[in-house]
Amino acid sequence: MPRPIQATIHTEALRHNLARMRAAAPDARVWGVVKANAYGHGIERAFDGLRGADGFALLDLDEAGRIRSLGWRGPVLLLEGAFEPRDLELCSRLGLWHTVHCDEQIDMLAAHKTHQPHRVFLKMNSGMNRLGFAPHRYRSAWTRLQALPQVDEISLMTHFSDADGPKGIAHQVRVFEEITRDLPGERTLSNSAASLRFGGQAGIRADWIRPGIAVYGSAPDYPENDIVYWDLQPTMTLASRIIAVQELAAGDTVGYGSSFSAEAPLRIGVVACGYADGYPRHCSTGTPVLVDGVRTRMVGRVSMDMITVDLTAHAQAGFGAEVTMWGRAGNGALLSIDDVARAGGTVGYELMCGLALRVPVVVE
Repeated sequence: MPRPIQATIHTEALRHNLARMRAAAPDARVWGVVKANAYGHGIERAFDGLRGADGFALLDLDEAGRIRSLGWRGPVLLLEGAFEPRDLELCSRLGLWHTVHCDEQIDMLAAHKTHQPHRVFLKMNSGMNRLGFAPHRYRSAWTRLQALPQVDEISLMTHFSDADGPKGIAHQVRVFEEITRDLPGERTLSNSAASLRFGGQAGIRADWIRPGIAVYGSAPDYPENDIVYWDLQPTMTLASRIIAVQELAAGDTVGYGSSFSAEAPLRIGVVACGYADGYPRHCSTGTPVLVDGVRTRMVGRVSMDMITVDLTAHAQAGFGAEVTMWGRAGNGALLSIDDVARAGGTVGYELMCGLALRVPVVVE
């Protein structure tokens, strides 16, 4: 039989989370952000759950082509825009909207030969300091674009650096509003955190929101709030089974480096899951797991193909018992991917995107 590990993509949870984001930002249209292969879920696997979006936002042309091949005829936005002039040819062919965040991209457009003018999203660097025109240069960039016959409509865009934290977004909103006050065009500002925390404010939700991580069942402001607080559902479950049981005496150690030593007699289960499956190697003793839907802890180090879990409080659990690394167990119990990521010193994004190719994936 195949190795007993499997990831499950939950289509109804994707639909639920997308609807939840709509409710958080009433009257705004919603981009379904599917960059990084739909945050590790797989664009083709996630599409049915997200096809209720008003458009899809992503990074590269391959992903854009895959969305079009699935039959999507609505808006598709390249969040980082064109990387070289020939990218604009495919934008014309596939009808892609694209971000403009630097002078070089305007130069590419000016030299591009097209019969169909492009819809572009002009990005402002309002404080994130990654992509975008500085506020004092934003209007001149808009004027350049407006003069190009290759450009049809210009939308206005920025990205928040601290929507999930105490610093908040007011400082960036103030800059964006001041510079764009009398410029025409649709606006898009809000990521997941801004949509959930501030989407009730019309100027912040604007015309489009761009929720990413929340759509995939991770709380953007965890640990301040969790997915239960935001009424989000896990969209990916990673589960395996116990393939061996060991009885330890006090003083016995577990795994490489003998990093864990039993303080008392301890029963442990060996689980077919390791860092080669995408389970974070930096998780250590105490990382939560579910065994037959009951919460327990991992002990010792994560190895390439196995982890070990504490079965002390699981007298009935043995060979073949279900182990949920994150997501929803067979009995309905929930283990948030955020809880696991925190134990590994990372974020849920990385766990989703890090799912290994060798893990079989099913869609339900």
